[in-house]
Amino acid sequence: MNFEEFKNCGLRRSLNILSGKWKPLILHNLFEKDQVRFVELWRNMPRVSKKVLAEQLKQLEEDLIIERIEVYNFPPEVYYKLTEKGKKLGPILSQLHLWGNELR
Repeated sequence: MNFEEFKNCGLRRSLNILSGKWKPLILHNLFEKDQVRFVELWRNMPRVSKKVLAEQLKQLEEDLIIERIEVYNFPPEVYYKLTEKGKKLGPILSQLHLWGNELR
């Protein structure tokens, strides 16, 4: 495979979507619950700033992996949930988890 083929490779696109320090943990939280509030995600992820979390969520949203839901209450609430495309990652991430455990 040359570089031009690699640029359009599905593996490269997939890894690009999943790359990011906090994306696996974000997805793990979203697989545990149907939808999760921003502040709940932030509390479940020690040491991540709200800015970085928001950036990673925005990237996943742009890649159509998650959906952002705004509830106009006082104060406003923001929830995130997996899209159908995002739900397809479940078995893939489970297999990566098993494979990673075998490397120990």
